[in-house]
Amino acid sequence: MTESPSTSGGNGRGRPPTAPAKPNSRVRMSAAQRREQLISIGRQIFAERGFDATSIEEVASRAKVSKPVVYEHFGGKEGLYAVVVDREVRALLDRVAAALTAGHPRELLEQAALALLGYIEEETSGFRVLVRESPVMSATGNFSSVLNDVAHQVEHILGAEFKSRGYDPKLAELYAQALVGMVALTGRWWLEVRKPRKETVAAHLVNLAWHGLSHLEAKPTLLTRRGR
Repeated sequence: MTESPSTSGGNGRGRPPTAPAKPNSRVRMSAAQRREQLISIGRQIFAERGFDATSIEEVASRAKVSKPVVYEHFGGKEGLYAVVVDREVRALLDRVAAALTAGHPRELLEQAALALLGYIEEETSGFRVLVRESPVMSATGNFSSVLNDVAHQVEHILGAEFKSRGYDPKLAELYAQALVGMVALTGRWWLEVRKPRKETVAAHLVNLAWHGLSHLEAKPTLLTRRGR
């Protein structure tokens, strides 16, 4: 007697239907790939929430891994934060160093300002990580230490210029800190408003800095203290 289709598994050939293969939705990452993924996710969360409000649970959840995987790569939140900050510091300093190619001091100031503003514009998450609060145990990697490193590069520019103009080159460090601080704080403001455009902001910053430097007094005094 010939089996009917209803008793042959529905395919008319006496065999049960073959279940369709399930696609493999999870691609296994190498250890290096997983580490890079966790760094990228950590960077984004630190930028959004800051160090204190970031949790390993959220990092693991976004990466779709268990918490032990994060601990295995970084030892904890502090370790992940240190890697993220170290990368941002190097990226910013490399950008500034690569930008300083001109010989004229004013052009060098323009290049430094544009490099910092360009980093803010293109690496917004990284900049937010640097300017947010850092853990108390972190001696380096906060925004102030980054600005110190940038200021040291600017100091070399100003030192040579001060010497050629007869100013005390020892004061170059003070002026470098002032100039870099001015650009950085303006950059924090500009990060939120995003206008005027980057080149206009840089031009006005350099306008203030350069024309101020061009008319420096050799031995300035405070008006409020004169005549006393």
